[in-house]
Amino acid sequence: MKSLELFVERVILASRWLLVVFYVGLGAALAVYAVSFVAKFFKVATSVLEYSDEQMILAMLSLIDAALVASLIVMVMIASYENFVSRFDERNEDVSFLGKLNAGSLKIKVASSIVAISSIHLLQVFLNVSEYENDKIMWATIVHLAFVASALIMGFLEQIMAKLK
Repeated sequence: MKSLELFVERVILASRWLLVVFYVGLGAALAVYAVSFVAKFFKVATSVLEYSDEQMILAMLSLIDAALVASLIVMVMIASYENFVSRFDERNEDVSFLGKLNAGSLKIKVASSIVAISSIHLLQVFLNVSEYENDKIMWATIVHLAFVASALIMGFLEQIMAKLK
């Protein structure tokens, strides 16, 4: 019975390596998103003299939004790999820019990124207010406030958990 238990434990522990497929997939998605970003950038660059100030601001916000989403993907890939699959080599300075990200701090950073992305989308809605119905604007605002509240609550809970340790 003990050997069966050891076998099951080893299988469960080894199954974490299946997560690598997801992280490699996120890397491929990031490459596809980079192509999309380059296309957006060239569209903005070729239309720079035709865009009004508002259109240019919206185009820049779109590029900033894309950069935030890409950063979120990288953060999730690297931190999740290190937290759930395998630690990076301590001597590897390529990932030292992340600092120490545990599951709790990763949640806070992801929530903060989502709030930032939502803020940009909400700003885009307000800059194009004439193109949206009032109820859509209201719901966009409510969803954004829900993201803000969730991030604040997660941060508060993370502080409580840190004090309990």
